[in-house]
Amino acid sequence: MALKNDLLLRTAKGESVERPPVWLMRQAGRILPQYRALRASLSGFKELVETPHLAAEVTVQPVDELGVDAAIIFSDILVIPEAMGLPYEMVEKRGPLFPETIKSGADIKRLLSGADAANELGYVYDALQETTKLLDGRIPLIGFSGAPWTLFAYMLEGSGSKTFSKAKRFLYIEEKLAHQLLEKLTETIIAYLKEKIKNGADLVQIFDSWAGILSPASYKRFSAPYIKAICEAIDEVPITVFAKGAWFALEEFGKMDCNVIGLDWTIVPSEGRQRVGTDKVLQGNLDPCALYSAPEKVAQLTEQMLNTFGGRHIANLGHGVYPDTPLDSVKAFVHAVQAHRYKNN
Repeated sequence: MALKNDLLLRTAKGESVERPPVWLMRQAGRILPQYRALRASLSGFKELVETPHLAAEVTVQPVDELGVDAAIIFSDILVIPEAMGLPYEMVEKRGPLFPETIKSGADIKRLLSGADAANELGYVYDALQETTKLLDGRIPLIGFSGAPWTLFAYMLEGSGSKTFSKAKRFLYIEEKLAHQLLEKLTETIIAYLKEKIKNGADLVQIFDSWAGILSPASYKRFSAPYIKAICEAIDEVPITVFAKGAWFALEEFGKMDCNVIGLDWTIVPSEGRQRVGTDKVLQGNLDPCALYSAPEKVAQLTEQMLNTFGGRHIANLGHGVYPDTPLDSVKAFVHAVQAHRYKNN
């Protein structure tokens, strides 16, 4: 089916476009009253993730409410560890919790990987199919995965952490085992993303949420090679790499077989462009807290950001939109981008 609005895909492929496309990380969520109402009727977050028609409904909510140029499937990065054999819980006001964690080589050996693990996630693929029907060709649908290092960090730590010291300790004292787990994760992510593409994803994004807690040397050893392998394996659709806090790895990302590189709000766009080169499209990078401003101020800040990028840009925030962000300010961000026009068009 031909898309009515393919602006995101044309931009990601490096084609000349009339304006930047816009979507927001975490656009499907608590900023929307209709999402909050649906969540209140359910047992918890995981019920929403694991029920295809509900996940599809939530995915499309921001499309209808905000008019964004792309939908991103409502899911969670931690479905992959669970499919591999390490279940997690989502604890209200605390976040993810793994009752059991990886502690030894035997634990790693027991894990499923590759297609065997990816095949456990049929509810995600069903949600993609349901969402595709609801979108009816309006805009592209984004699929995503956590990066191997970020998933590794949760599987070793058991929850979120300021330091992820348990996970990082494992890198230093069990390097061989660490690489075994990272390889299993990489194989699974590749199989998972390929299934997402078969079931309707028009673009995929890799989230390395905990990139910034590694040193440049550790990142080069334990994260970048595995992201590179994923990029090389995915050639069906455009691919975006977003690594929060990994300013030191931008040159390396610029050499990978990805189309788009996301920038967080700590990177000056001109510096990001210099680091990654001219071949890549950039995505980002307004500070999410800027959206606490009044709508008029948000529009002004958005225009300043767009002018700084200049072009070859997908407008987004530098991280996910925060749950208590005023909806009017989110709309102001989207509308400001959509009113922007490139001077050569």
